Amino acid sequence: MKIDGSFGEGGGQLLRCAVALSALTGTEVEISDIRARRGKPGLAAQHLTAVMGVASLCDAEVDNAYVGSTHIRFRPGPVIGGSYRLDVGTAGSVTLVLQACMLASLMSPGVTELEIIGGTNVRMSPPVDYYSQVLFPLLARMGYDADLQLERRGFYPQGGGRVTASLAPCPSLSPLRLEDRGELEEVGGVCFSQNLPDHVAQRMEHTCRKAFLGADLRLRTHRSAGPSTGAGTALYARYRRTVLGGDGLGEKGVPAERVGEAAVNGLRTEMEGAGTLDTHAADQLLPYMALAKGPSVFRVREVTSHLTTQMWLLRQFLPVEFEQKDVAQGVSVVVLPNRTSPGP
Repeated sequence: MKIDGSFGEGGGQLLRCAVALSALTGTEVEISDIRARRGKPGLAAQHLTAVMGVASLCDAEVDNAYVGSTHIRFRPGPVIGGSYRLDVGTAGSVTLVLQACMLASLMSPGVTELEIIGGTNVRMSPPVDYYSQVLFPLLARMGYDADLQLERRGFYPQGGGRVTASLAPCPSLSPLRLEDRGELEEVGGVCFSQNLPDHVAQRMEHTCRKAFLGADLRLRTHRSAGPSTGAGTALYARYRRTVLGGDGLGEKGVPAERVGEAAVNGLRTEMEGAGTLDTHAADQLLPYMALAKGPSVFRVREVTSHLTTQMWLLRQFLPVEFEQKDVAQGVSVVVLPNRTSPGP
C-alpha cells in the first residue's frame, strides 16, 4: 500500500498510525513525503523511535529508516509482543512513541512491556499525565487493559524522562458510545516541577484553585529532581461517562501563574463546549473505535485536521466509515466498523 505522508494534516501522527496499522493488518506499506510541509521534513528522532519500536513488535523489515528520511517502506511480520527498551535519545515525546506501539500491540499473543526514555512533557505532544488521566481511562471503557507508570519526568532540551508501560492484548474492543457526558463527578489534576523552587508548583496550584473556586478540586503538586528542568499543569474533568483534559507547559520566562491559566483555559474550553471527547482524545481514540465490535459515537466541539486525516488513513486499511452531523455547539461523529463507502 502506498501512503502519501503529506496528506491532510500531514504530520507525525499519520506516519505513526500508518506503521501501527501495517503491523496490525499485516499490510506492507510505503510512506512517501513524510512530514513534507514541516519546517524540518522527514523523520525526527521520536518518529524514528516510534517506527523502529513498532518494527520490533512485529519483526518488521524497514527501508530508509534514518533521521531526516522522507520515504520508508515497512514490511511487517506477525505481531509478537515482548519486552522492549526504546530510547528516543532526545527530548522527543515518549507518549507519541507509546501511541504507535499501543495500537500495534493490540492483537499481540501476550503482554507487551515497554520502557521508553525521552520527553514526558514537551511542546506539541500529549503530556504523560494526559495519558494516565484521560486517554487510558477512556480506553479502559473499551476493554483495553493498559498500565502506565511515570518513573522520571523529562523536559526539553535534555529529555531523560522515563515511563514504563504494560499493554495487555485486546483482540475484542467494545464500542464507545458517548452521546452525553453524564453528570460531572470530579475535577482534578497535578501541578509539577523539576529542579525548580517549591513556589513554582505552589503558584500553579494557587492559580488553578482560584479559577475553580467553590469546586472540590482534586489537585496535587509533585516536585522532583532529574536530568532536565521544567514545570507544568495537567487537569481533567471526569464525568459519569467520559473524561476531558487540559494542560499547560512551563517555558523559560513564563510566570507559573500563566502556566496554570493555560491548563485552566484548555479544560474550560472543553467543558463549556459540547464535546463528549476533547479534541485531542477524539483522533487518538478513533483507530480503536474503527476496530471495535460495533458502532461508536461521540461529540466534539470541532472536527480538527488531525481527526479528518485519521478518518482518511483508517479507510485505507480497514472497512470502516464515518458519519458526521452538526449538533448544537459541535459535531456528532459515528464510527461504523466493517462498513465501506458505496462506489461511484
